[in-house]
Amino acid sequence: MFDVLIEGGRVVDGTGAPPYPADVGVRDGRIEAVGDLSSGGSRTAAATVAAAGRLVVPGFIDAHVHGDATVLDPGVQLAVLRQGVTTFVLGQDGLSFAPSGPETLRFVTRYFAAINGAHPALDGGPVSVADLLASYDRATALNTVYLVPHGTVRHAASGDPSAMLRLVEQGLEDGAAGLSSGLEYVPGRYGDAAELAALCAPVARAGLPYVTHMRGYEEAAATGMAEARAIAERAGVALHVSHYHGPGERLAGMVDRALAAGLDVTFDSYPYLSGFSILAMVALPRDLDGPGVPGPGPDGRTGDGLGGTPGGAGDGTARPDLDRTVALLHDPAVRRRLARETDPTLWRRAVLAHVPAAEFAWTEGRTLAEAAAEAGRGPADFCADLLIATGLAASCVFAQPPGNDDASMRLLLRHPAHLGGSDAIHIGGHPHPRAFGAFARFLGRHVRELGDWTWQEAVAHLSSGPARRFRLPDRGQIRPGMAADLVVVDPGKVADTADYSRPRVLAEGIDDVLVGGVPVLAGGALTGARPGRPLRPR
Repeated sequence: MFDVLIEGGRVVDGTGAPPYPADVGVRDGRIEAVGDLSSGGSRTAAATVAAAGRLVVPGFIDAHVHGDATVLDPGVQLAVLRQGVTTFVLGQDGLSFAPSGPETLRFVTRYFAAINGAHPALDGGPVSVADLLASYDRATALNTVYLVPHGTVRHAASGDPSAMLRLVEQGLEDGAAGLSSGLEYVPGRYGDAAELAALCAPVARAGLPYVTHMRGYEEAAATGMAEARAIAERAGVALHVSHYHGPGERLAGMVDRALAAGLDVTFDSYPYLSGFSILAMVALPRDLDGPGVPGPGPDGRTGDGLGGTPGGAGDGTARPDLDRTVALLHDPAVRRRLARETDPTLWRRAVLAHVPAAEFAWTEGRTLAEAAAEAGRGPADFCADLLIATGLAASCVFAQPPGNDDASMRLLLRHPAHLGGSDAIHIGGHPHPRAFGAFARFLGRHVRELGDWTWQEAVAHLSSGPARRFRLPDRGQIRPGMAADLVVVDPGKVADTADYSRPRVLAEGIDDVLVGGVPVLAGGALTGARPGRPLRPR
């Protein structure tokens, strides 16, 4: 007797084969049989899912998502299950909750408040990778995979190379599936290629990837990719580039050259032309975005505490001081710098997404220019006031430069090295619509409407490919013995409905999902089951 029988659908099994008619029988969390299982009545099931006219596919693995706290939120679980996502890869961009002591946990929670939010089950630290993984176990409908975050490690170890290496090794031993970096965020931006290559050595020995938010995209992508390649070559580690975007031919060429040189390279991207980040990183000059605490530099001198100066965060002896950043924003001279040095088009391109300050809550969904004009302030002064009021915990959606056009985005997602990632951030009243629609958009627009992928190619990019990259051998395919993470898709109806004006609208066309053999979405609604497990690489 099966626990669940999905009958009458067409299976896209993740092997590259086109869809074929078959039933799927599930027992004890695993796929037990695939084939004609319902005719003749010889097999029965405790529950059945009628899949006539629909596709049955392996659960999608979001290769880049910021759900480190929100994965525990039922509203987020509903939003992503309605897109067919059954597994989150967390610990992205070099910043998350573990491994950390109390001070590092406070820093990460505050600095990335608008990205990851606050984990409801962490009591102030210390928090190991094992602790964090345990907090997800059977606490959510989704599976989780975790990357050791370089910036968190750097903060926890105050930049000490030996201490950082020990934290990475312990994180891998605890079950992490690789190392991530965020080289445009603090404190990760102060690590150089030699530091990262040394930390990647145990990652390479484990056969796991180095996952990087590079030090530059768009016109700076060549510089970012050159550094990423240098790290991968020096460490002998597989390379995965996060949210790869920009001029398509140029970026695809860089990947092709790396592959031709013998590197193991993949990347993820999302099907939209706008980005999303914390406002401080986007708007502030680099020496103001998280300056370090003054301390002795390598030569014994004391610097002024701004990032990259002797004694600042750049020498590894100091940690970013967010209170100092807030204090600097009161200074009229700093505000004049902000007005003078910030790209003036940003004020028109940046739409405020999350503004956790009562007096500024009305600004969500407005551009900085619109909000400043309504408040009767100049945009630089208004931006500074908003950052002070929110303690830097504001975020924005922003239009990317013209080089990242639709043709470039489509060219990159068709590349064989591409994996699907939403880069979803679920926090705020007006988030990026990718959080509610990226994977449904992959299917509705890029498979059904544009033909960028066949259905079997979609499964390769969204399920079996990420399973291989993060060494999850029992995910990504529909065959006996595999974990029963299964999604039933209506190929004619699946679509994203969220857009930039209404970003929190659920996707359509996926109503039934199993995680670990347990129905978690039925008839388009959550069942309340929480079978999600932390998945460790094998």
